[in-house]
Amino acid sequence: MKTLVLGGYGNFGARICRALAGSPGIELLVAGRDAQRATAFASSLDAAASGVRIDVQAADLAHTLRGLGVELVIHTAGPFQNQDYRVPHAVAAAGAHYIDLADGRRFVCDFPAALDAAFRRAGRIAVSGASTVPALSSAVVDHLADGWQHIRSIDICIAPAQGAPRGEATLAGVLAYCGEPIRVWQGGRWVELPGWADPEKVEFARMKPRRGALCDIPDLELFPARYEGVQSVMFRAALEVGLTQRAFAFLALMRRAGLLPAPQKLAPLLHATGGVFDALGTALGGMVVRVEGTDAQGRPARRAWHIAADDNHGPEIPCMAAILLARRLAKGDATLPPGGAHACMGLLTLPEFGPEFARWGMVTDVVEEALIAVAGHGAPAF
Repeated sequence: MKTLVLGGYGNFGARICRALAGSPGIELLVAGRDAQRATAFASSLDAAASGVRIDVQAADLAHTLRGLGVELVIHTAGPFQNQDYRVPHAVAAAGAHYIDLADGRRFVCDFPAALDAAFRRAGRIAVSGASTVPALSSAVVDHLADGWQHIRSIDICIAPAQGAPRGEATLAGVLAYCGEPIRVWQGGRWVELPGWADPEKVEFARMKPRRGALCDIPDLELFPARYEGVQSVMFRAALEVGLTQRAFAFLALMRRAGLLPAPQKLAPLLHATGGVFDALGTALGGMVVRVEGTDAQGRPARRAWHIAADDNHGPEIPCMAAILLARRLAKGDATLPPGGAHACMGLLTLPEFGPEFARWGMVTDVVEEALIAVAGHGAPAF
């Protein structure tokens, strides 16, 4: 399966290319705006791969993809918050499958309605949000609440390591909703809360507590519809260095006051200077997903899933869902939907991620918080 990775030499694209290079049944094309960088990176991979220049704004994108014989496009060139659907439409017109790492709320939530007809006509599958959210997050919730009678609340927090590589596009996407009102499902109704403001303390199994603040991601909208009867859904991000967390809260305050209308314009500056704080942090990051509800026996239950990623390997996590789906497509996996467009929920199970976690020495824990019992999965790495 000829697989083209858009943004293939970028922060996430490069990781996906390294994972897929040499995978059975996959012929890899590294694509980006700079042909020289794409070719150089492709040459650095252990297996045969080619570099190619792709302009996603070009009117003849579908023709270019068709001419290359592309069968799968993995789109990693964010941020997706303000992108339209020209790339997936071109992929459908080229008769190829499509996967992206989008975490933009509107991009992912509106994706199925906007693209389903085009991909059904093409007889191909399109998947948006094949990343930490909602692909992994929904797989975790499904796993934690398996067999439960009811889910009352879902609370998620991502805690990146200060030393982990940061992409400017990712930073721009985060800043886009800093201080903006975000619709959140709380107490069984929609309310608006400001992004990145009012951080709260979050506990982790293998990391020190951090303060996390609200982020705008697809789960906030998708999960109330997916998990019938859920009363509250929350998603936070917890930066390791308290000073940087407070800086984001200050930017949120400035935007709410009308003094900083476009915080995302600060992304190049903050990306260039972010390394100043690395000495204050570590290489350890992670994530926690907590669910509360009623278990199979009708008893109140509270359960949490934690992952800890050391050695600055945290950025591998957002790439895993796309890697797993690409491999399944290359094998002709008949359990995947035959066509149409989907937000990435219900396509992957948590156990499928296990080998990828192990590959990077990541450790997971499931905590029955009502019982204060911990079950570890994998040997502790730190």
